[in-house]
Amino acid sequence: MKAAIVEQAGHAPVYSDFAEPVPGQGESIVNVTAAALSPLVRSRAAGTHYSTAGTFPFVVGVDGVGRRDDGRRVYFLLPRAPFGAMAERTVVPDGQWVALPDGVDDATAAVIANPGMSSWAALTERAGLRAGETVLINGATGAAGLLAIRIARHLGAAKVIATGRNEAALRTLGADAVVPLSGDEEAIEAALLEHFAAGVHVVLDYLWGPSARSILVAGAKAAPDGTPIRFVQIGSISGAEITLPAAVLRSSAIEMKGSGLGSISLPRVVASIGGVLNATASAKLALEYRTALLSDVASTWKDEGPRIVYLPN
Repeated sequence: MKAAIVEQAGHAPVYSDFAEPVPGQGESIVNVTAAALSPLVRSRAAGTHYSTAGTFPFVVGVDGVGRRDDGRRVYFLLPRAPFGAMAERTVVPDGQWVALPDGVDDATAAVIANPGMSSWAALTERAGLRAGETVLINGATGAAGLLAIRIARHLGAAKVIATGRNEAALRTLGADAVVPLSGDEEAIEAALLEHFAAGVHVVLDYLWGPSARSILVAGAKAAPDGTPIRFVQIGSISGAEITLPAAVLRSSAIEMKGSGLGSISLPRVVASIGGVLNATASAKLALEYRTALLSDVASTWKDEGPRIVYLPN
């Protein structure tokens, strides 16, 4: 079969022949119809993501949409290595796929499932969001952050605050309030203090780095005594580490958790994806994307702009 294959670490995938997947007990063949190129897919292909297996060659792609041999249209997650989603066919352990709602097309499901899951799982599995609470999304101008605004509202948030570097983009996202991250650390912290004094219950952090530190410091300074702030760390675009004063944790009721593969069981991740897909219409979940043929993977792999959804030739 044809597939997008990474042959060596650090190399872009090539479109070539790969062995046919053979299902074992408790596995299903999926005939792939769409697979999105996400930051997770790129980082696993490059060998830089913490969940990378590091065995070559392998087919890229962690998730996608297709049809099982029984005809059911499904979204699937984490095919059995070395098989991936960007192929004509793949093999998926049972329990790692969910049936697609009739009103969600293949490309839409492929492009929103992974980024949508990140906030759905963080809010439901890690933060325990309750109706009427305020959510602050650190790094809301990316695909995952945009969906996080809509998902937080769908799950009952009364107020959503968004941060990001691009102030013009921030103001188009539909958040109730925005905090641009374009100023110096003192200005950003001052802007955050007002929001924490009014009450922030949940923080979804897609950035880490300096902005996460400012949020934690502001929360410790301004949140009413004993008021819990559930800080959920999801991504680290702005840096892998921060320096945090110990007093921030001693002087506040901040609860810090991570959200991702490993901190949430795989069955719960799959359930979160099912939640996202079933809420696609009611929560108006959508992302800009463009399609490309899988045979063009080598020439489009590093393209910027809207996410690419690869379709079979």
